[in-house]
Amino acid sequence: MASITHNLHQVRHQIREACERAGRPVDSVRLLAVSKTKPVSCIQEAVAADQWLFGENRVQEARLKIPQLALPKAAFHFVGPLQRNKVKEAVALFQMIESLDSLELAEEIQRRSPKAMPVLVQVNVGREPQKRGFLPEQLREALLVLAEMDKLQIKGLMTMHPLTDNGENSRPLFRHLADLAQEMKLLAIPGVEMEELSMGMSRDFTIAIQEGATLVRVASAIFGPPVQKNFLP
Repeated sequence: MASITHNLHQVRHQIREACERAGRPVDSVRLLAVSKTKPVSCIQEAVAADQWLFGENRVQEARLKIPQLALPKAAFHFVGPLQRNKVKEAVALFQMIESLDSLELAEEIQRRSPKAMPVLVQVNVGREPQKRGFLPEQLREALLVLAEMDKLQIKGLMTMHPLTDNGENSRPLFRHLADLAQEMKLLAIPGVEMEELSMGMSRDFTIAIQEGATLVRVASAIFGPPVQKNFLP
């Protein structure tokens, strides 16, 4: 089995190639290493390979792992569905919440966060009934409401697209999200930025980069398959 260090080298190489094909500078894309279900030792190995940005999708897991690491240089993004009763902990643990999927969650962040919290607004571009997020036609009105909340720093959009074995199937969804971001940017809503596009995972992140992703969320291509059990430190 390849090491995490080797896998990171391969993923970074793919990111460079995808940026070159798209005519983009390499530093326009950040790699979010999604370490969900993985022990602290895996994150430490990634840090030793100069990876400092990580994603977690469960507050219960992150509260055990992040304090153990004690890495001031590292940053953690929350990338899963966030329960409102976990918001107070989440805003203390994470540097960004990428999965702002409802006005109700936004209101809870507004109540619970002691400072302005960077967030990405989740859009259900695939229109999957089991997925959370705003539908594309809801986005403008949602942003107008979110912009009034001073504890939210709206940095851009995120999507959780349908899983597919063929990454090309995701391309239209990535393009749709990028188009939405441009439309929202033209509205020039005060307090709303559209600088970040979080899209693409292990099977399709290179395609997401070609369509404008600034953050790619890579888990299994770095850390291997998720552990099918509760996290244990």
